[in-house]
Amino acid sequence: MKWLPVLLLIFMCRAIFSASAQSQTDTQTTVADATPLTADAIMARVAATQDRTERARKQYVYHQHIHVVTKKTNGKLMREEITDYHMVPQEDKTQRQLEKLTGKYWGKGKYVEFSGEPAPNEDSLDASLVNDLRDNLVEPKSKDGIGQNLVPFATDKLSKYTFHLVGRETFQGRDAYHVSFMPADKNDSDWAGEAYIDAADFEPIYAYTKLSRKLPFAVRTLLGTDLPGVGYSLHYEKQPGGVWFPKTYGTEFTLHVLFFFNREVMVSLDNKDFQQTHVETKITAEAPGAER
Repeated sequence: MKWLPVLLLIFMCRAIFSASAQSQTDTQTTVADATPLTADAIMARVAATQDRTERARKQYVYHQHIHVVTKKTNGKLMREEITDYHMVPQEDKTQRQLEKLTGKYWGKGKYVEFSGEPAPNEDSLDASLVNDLRDNLVEPKSKDGIGQNLVPFATDKLSKYTFHLVGRETFQGRDAYHVSFMPADKNDSDWAGEAYIDAADFEPIYAYTKLSRKLPFAVRTLLGTDLPGVGYSLHYEKQPGGVWFPKTYGTEFTLHVLFFFNREVMVSLDNKDFQQTHVETKITAEAPGAER
């Protein structure tokens, strides 16, 4: 039995080394878990989540309320239109069914109210402006009814922006990352702004923007065209079933075109009355490339 002490010694050494290695692994894991995420890592997770959320949004039908107003710079109302749609996301687009259209416009020295299609005086500059603003806001191919050019959250848009982590804070009662963004190309006139990202779901809660730079000097001076103050705010809301949707959108700005057409513009959108028609996918936040 002379070999018994030797076996016991070998066993004890292996146990010690094994425990030490496990302790180091646990420590490394804890340190890794505690390492703060960078802005790029946060937005990569947001983009991956957005791609899955976009697919899951086809499970919902909802109503969309849009209000567009144009005024002269002295405050005189020129045209106002209010539309209500029934939104039905499909596989490759959103079917938008007009339920109600009301409005009024200034014409021949008085206000003219109208209801239903076709909207009157459609050839006027104000009518064209209202129609274009509404159509550009609503993206037919998205499941949330919002133009995807508005926010840099999709995977194919990340490379076009630079992100900075402002901090981590409580926003509207939720633990959130506060991230700022701007175009990667400093000469590009695109959206710049800030967003609050839910730290658990990696979904945007709120974003607000402005143009990253003024319109070119030649456009403003030679063509008399400018968009001072243009930008927007966009709120998101988590729906029953765990899917996030853009809830409200708003913008107010001044429009100067070719020296003679000057307008104050206000646009608001409200997505509401969400109904989940069926369940296919549970949305969970995970790191890009993670095994599932």
